[in-house]
Formats: sequence, C-alpha cells, structure tokens
Amino acid sequence: MLNWWRRSTARLFLVGLLALTGCAGSARKTACERPFVFGEDTLAYRNDLVWVYYRDAASGEFKHRNRESRPDYTHHCFVVARSVRQFFQHARFDPSLPPADEATYRKLIRQVATTSPRRELPPEKRIVLPGYTNLFQFSQAHAAELKAESGGAWQSYFQRGHWRMVLPFSRSHQAAQVTQWLDSIRRHRPPVVHLVRFPQLTINHSVLLFDARETETEVRFSTYDPYFSSHPVELVYHRVERRFYFDGNDYFVGGWVNGYEVYSSWNY
Repeated sequence: MLNWWRRSTARLFLVGLLALTGCAGSARKTACERPFVFGEDTLAYRNDLVWVYYRDAASGEFKHRNRESRPDYTHHCFVVARSVRQFFQHARFDPSLPPADEATYRKLIRQVATTSPRRELPPEKRIVLPGYTNLFQFSQAHAAELKAESGGAWQSYFQRGHWRMVLPFSRSHQAAQVTQWLDSIRRHRPPVVHLVRFPQLTINHSVLLFDARETETEVRFSTYDPYFSSHPVELVYHRVERRFYFDGNDYFVGGWVNGYEVYSSWNY
C-alpha cells in the first residue's frame, strides 16, 4: 500500500511539473514557408477600448473615463492576435477564384477559427478563401463576418494560459522566452505573447511578434498590437536587466513588463 501511494504521488508530481513547464520540449518544431508581413497578414480593423486613458495633469497618475460612444468591438485582444496567427497558419487566399457569398465566408472563417493555433496545416490542406489576396484585404470587405465568427470577448478572459501570470517571473525565464521567440520568428511562426505586470492590473494584453532586431544590449521585437491596425509597435528586451520595456500608449502608461508565449502548448 505504501509503495502504491509513493508511485501515485510521484505520478501526480510529474503531471504537475509538466503543467508548470508547459511541455515546451514536446512541441514539434516546424517552419512556415514565408515570413509574416504586417499590412498583409494583419487585420484592417482594430480591437478598441471601452475607456479613454489619460495622464492626470495634477497628480501625474494614469486614469480613465468612459467614451462618449461605446465602440462595437472591444476586449478581443487575445482573439485578434490568435485569429491573425490562425489565418497565417491555416488559410490560403486565392484572388483568382470568384468571391463567395456571406454564408460561405462565415463557414470558412469558422473553420479557420476552430483549427488549433498550436497546429500548422501544410499548404495543400489549408482552408482556401476565394476572391481576395490576403487577410488585410479580406478584412476590409468582411469585417463584420470576421468579428462575428472569430470568437467572443470571453475567450480573451478565459484563455487557458492565464494561470501562468500569477506565478513569479524570474529573469532567467524571461531570457529563455527571448530565445524561444527568436527561434519561432526565424522559422516564420509568429509567437502570440501575453504582456502582464501582475499583481498590478495596469496591463493585461496580447500582441503577436513577427520580427526582431538584435544588438549587444537589446532585442527590439516588432509586434502586431490588436489595438493598432495601422502600424507595428515595439517590445524591447534589455539584455543586462533581462527585462522587457513597452512604451506608453493609449492604454498603458509605459514601463517594464513581463511576457510569456500563449497558444504554444496544451496548457498555454
């Protein structure tokens, strides 16, 4: 009985250890045939904000107030970043084919959205969207269908990897993430990253990394931020501090952040 209890405890410990490490070593490393291109593989619309954020002139604090008119598409940052990656990995646009009707496009979008972002379909099995050259062009014409079928805002709140943000982030962990992300970018597999400052709630956001420039002192990641559809933004890793810096913008005051990749394994 004692030996059985010891074996069972060991198995539970192993399962817990695998959950904490994310089974990073078990992922099959593949490469996409081309790099991710901002303005072609991104969406023409953005994930908007419910509040307007601003720095109070008297106190210097970062505050917020309600918008005069509520945007119709908010709290979808994880959905947008994930969807962009899914279209990059699972879809193929063919402008030589005639455009389809709305019902057909909705069905095709659902097929893309329900294919795991942790997978990559080979070119011959990718979902073909007719009548358009790329996702950006398609999203200009069919934003309503994409917003309706890509996933609800609740999927940003209940993303399976959110458990990780409550654990401490060591500097060695952040350095390992940089190595992992650079490898993914070189293989044309843009990582989706969760940016946090937990237990502070000043940022809880998702971006997609698609390029990087390295120097002796830093790595400057080019990112697709779901809030900014018109231009990339930068996430900067400082090698000495082994920390990430994210500039201030409409929703974040700016400063040091922690980051980890999501949609990368069974528990992320």
